Amino acid sequence: MKVALPAVLCLAYGFALVRLCLPRRMPLAGRLLLEVSLSVGCGLGIFSVIFFIERVVGVNKLTLADIGILAALLAGLSIKLFRQAKGDQSPLKPWTEERQEPVRLPIVAIAGFAIVLCAAGYSAVARVLAYPHGGWDAFAIWNLRARFLLSGGYCWRNAFSALIPRSHPDYPLLLPAATAHFWAFLGYDNPGVPAVIGVVFTFATAGMLFAALWMIRGITNALLGTTALLATPFFVEQGTTQCADVPLGLFLLSGLVLLCLHDEMPGRSLGLPALAGIVTGFAAWTKNEGLLLLCVVIAARLPTCVRLRGLPRSDAQSITRKDWTATGALLVGMAPAVLLMVCFKRFFAGPGEYFSDSGAMLHKLLMPARYLTVLRWYGKDFFRFGHWTVVPGSLLLLVICLMAQKNEAISRQSGFQTSVVALTLMAVGYFVIYLITPLDLEWHLRFSLDRLFLQLWPSIIFLVFVRSSIPAKLPAVGLS
Repeated sequence: MKVALPAVLCLAYGFALVRLCLPRRMPLAGRLLLEVSLSVGCGLGIFSVIFFIERVVGVNKLTLADIGILAALLAGLSIKLFRQAKGDQSPLKPWTEERQEPVRLPIVAIAGFAIVLCAAGYSAVARVLAYPHGGWDAFAIWNLRARFLLSGGYCWRNAFSALIPRSHPDYPLLLPAATAHFWAFLGYDNPGVPAVIGVVFTFATAGMLFAALWMIRGITNALLGTTALLATPFFVEQGTTQCADVPLGLFLLSGLVLLCLHDEMPGRSLGLPALAGIVTGFAAWTKNEGLLLLCVVIAARLPTCVRLRGLPRSDAQSITRKDWTATGALLVGMAPAVLLMVCFKRFFAGPGEYFSDSGAMLHKLLMPARYLTVLRWYGKDFFRFGHWTVVPGSLLLLVICLMAQKNEAISRQSGFQTSVVALTLMAVGYFVIYLITPLDLEWHLRFSLDRLFLQLWPSIIFLVFVRSSIPAKLPAVGLS
């Protein structure tokens, strides 16, 4: 029962933050699942930041510090709810005609989703029991660092020592600090904690995808899209290894979903883009690739604010003002993570391995053979990604994207455009990192490229099913 208190505190952090940022005027369909999925990621993110700050300032009374921060979040939420109670803000009706009438769910979609969900749950539990300490990176990097953080005193800084080979001392601390925070409440390093955190992140990602597609494109697309994610063997496999790729994928997906949901909301609600900035910041606190995500979201967002051609001037001005306001809220949400990362990289993190030799980097960028090697591996991984037995999921998504009817209205929205550009720039950024890697290029590609693609996979599924109109009225059972 010792784990109950930190678990409740963790979820309470996330729930308070999510309810503080989400507007009340949202459709009820999918909202609860969206809030739960966001609360899991945000709660673990806040939990890790709190523990890291406690270690930096030397606070040992964890319960008092945690409850104090939770009280501050709840106070802000209470003020928001009090202000909302003064106005008439009833929930909005569903956004599309498809969701305004009873939906008859295709029996194939229901059966497929149920089978895949049960199989994914069984596979996750079986893998956790078979590999309780996770994969190599888990016990050599993430959980090792968590044990250093748990030790307290001055010894926890040894987690960033360059004397530990291949431990990436510059990696951020969301997973290690969250794990160590739970261990501090328990009093010892229980290996079940990081295992449960990995499984929770895995199914929170599926829940986030389901809720987002349900709210934007309807229940049928939610069933199909989530089935595609859970049916990816590599997704469930990697989610149980206690590594940071699936958590990073959750934060990436959450940020893009919140930007797309903001386009569906009337008015200028700033809560959604602010929360998108916060979860994007948590991605930066999860892994170095999250720093790239921060940069590409900003780079992708700014052009959408001046993109409006062919619209009446009054409409273009109104939408542009809304986009600029949302971009400002997005940057404000990112600001705490930027400050945290600057302090961490400047005062605590060990040396990085990619940008230490600028001369060697430039030399590698001028070698055509490296470009061809990376391109070849990109093409190879497109067809073998996911560890599918028969047809790769990437190929199936490409077919859906090319053949399904397109929703042009969503394609013109700034959130969707930002998401597409951001994912494209992420893939380009990974390409450049491989070009300059100090490691053996073939070895590096072989053991990391599929995990980088996995970080993008949930968001790619989301964008494909958001833009592609899958018919909802197929031979069906009568569920409403």
